[in-house]
Amino acid sequence: MEKNKSNETELSVEEKLRALFSLQLVDSEIDKIRTLRGELPLEVQDLEDDVAGLETRIGNLRNESSELEKSIVKKNNEIVAAQALIKKYEEQQSNVRNNREYDSLSKEIEFQTLEIELCNKKIREFTVQVAEKKEIIDESQENLDERKKDLDNKRAELDDITRETEKEESLLNDKSETLQVRIEERLLTAYKRIRSNARNGLAVVRVERDACGGCFNQIPPQRQLDIKSRKKIIVCEYCGRILVDDEIMKEESLS
Repeated sequence: MEKNKSNETELSVEEKLRALFSLQLVDSEIDKIRTLRGELPLEVQDLEDDVAGLETRIGNLRNESSELEKSIVKKNNEIVAAQALIKKYEEQQSNVRNNREYDSLSKEIEFQTLEIELCNKKIREFTVQVAEKKEIIDESQENLDERKKDLDNKRAELDDITRETEKEESLLNDKSETLQVRIEERLLTAYKRIRSNARNGLAVVRVERDACGGCFNQIPPQRQLDIKSRKKIIVCEYCGRILVDDEIMKEESLS
């Protein structure tokens, strides 16, 4: 903060304009590198989300299938138990002393028979559900394999571009930070705000053919003289970008 305040008194308006224009040149080069990467980082993120979502879905389906298979085993065990009871009751019917005992055992046999039918019905339902889930799992696994291949390809593509440009981007980022230190905080904040809202990230533009280099609206002759004098910071009345004269381009470079 103190350093910026010191620069505010040390730098002339012309020096501020030069620093801003140099910063814009550097930031525009960084933008070009990021444009080269394009939508790849977002595509990679989307594919990673897809893969994670499919893996979660397949995991849930497999857990559900496992629970259904356990339920099938349980129902089969219940059938075996019911069959054992039926056999027991049938044996007991051979030794009953009266009709009432016989009828009571008959009802128990009937109840266990119904229980077996119900278990078989549930087993059929569970078996159908397991088959359906297996089909969905197979389809989801197919989609997952395709997404993983796409993800590997996109990651490789992004890694190649990143490797090719990371050194240059790092140097440019360092240069951008060095230039930002020279610019007073208020002016730097305005630059960043304009840049974030402006087309192509241009916050500082030259006057070209008597017009704003950002929105291409004509600039009155007197205003052009004020810009060339470099005595004050002038912004385009149409788009709000900071204006510099065309000569600065010839005088400033990235070196």
